[in-house]
Amino acid sequence: MNRYPEMFKRLSLLKEGCFVPFVILGDPSLEISIKIIEILIKNGADALEIGIPFSDPLADGPIIQKASLRALSKKNTFSEYFEILKKLRAQNTQLPIGVLIYANLIYNQGIDNFYWKCANCGLDSVLIADVPIEESKIFYETANKYKINSIFICPPDADDEFLKKISLYAQGYIYVLSRLGITGIEDKTPSLSKDFIKKIKRYNSLPLLQGFGISNAIQVKKAILSGLSGIICGSAIIDIIEKNFTQENIMFKKIKDFTRLLKISTQ
Repeated sequence: MNRYPEMFKRLSLLKEGCFVPFVILGDPSLEISIKIIEILIKNGADALEIGIPFSDPLADGPIIQKASLRALSKKNTFSEYFEILKKLRAQNTQLPIGVLIYANLIYNQGIDNFYWKCANCGLDSVLIADVPIEESKIFYETANKYKINSIFICPPDADDEFLKKISLYAQGYIYVLSRLGITGIEDKTPSLSKDFIKKIKRYNSLPLLQGFGISNAIQVKKAILSGLSGIICGSAIIDIIEKNFTQENIMFKKIKDFTRLLKISTQ
């Protein structure tokens, strides 16, 4: 079962965009991380992108790097992460849940074993941050074996050749980058041109979600009005965690308010 088509269909009928929060599992601890995810779900998340902590996250900026280090300092195991994901699935049967992970972690688990675990705990998708589409064959075929969507990233300078390629492999949705570089909060609104969005759509009918640098309501509204299906927001949420994790109740309230604001902005 894959939940993305039903989720996008429901939002289309409601004339809403999709809001996908991203957090690192285990940041700042497993117990608090679970509470944060529950707040995100309760206050408007249409789907979840969960990061598995990694010591060398090349695609991530300082905010998410520090979140990974906070999580890794707790020395949780891969099995514990998957137990949490399994419980999340049991409690949220219709919510699309994907993980973002780096290839070394998958190799350490064994590729087949990793995707079997994903299927066993009801995940919908896997995005491997450091594997380009040209080198994804073994992961892609194994994911298909277990009916897990492979999510691919489309850079803002993608040419026709790349767009043709991604149209052959993309599943679930396409993660469209606001800009080149690493993740992080941007003061300036990272808008994608309508012409570029139309160009992607000429090659592919999958929903397009914009990520990297999304941190306020104006950016969300611009993304939706430009023809995108929704946004993914990570660093801005994790920044709230970083600045407030020693004051849990304040942190929870700020995450709740921010989540509601971004979800309302998709409507």
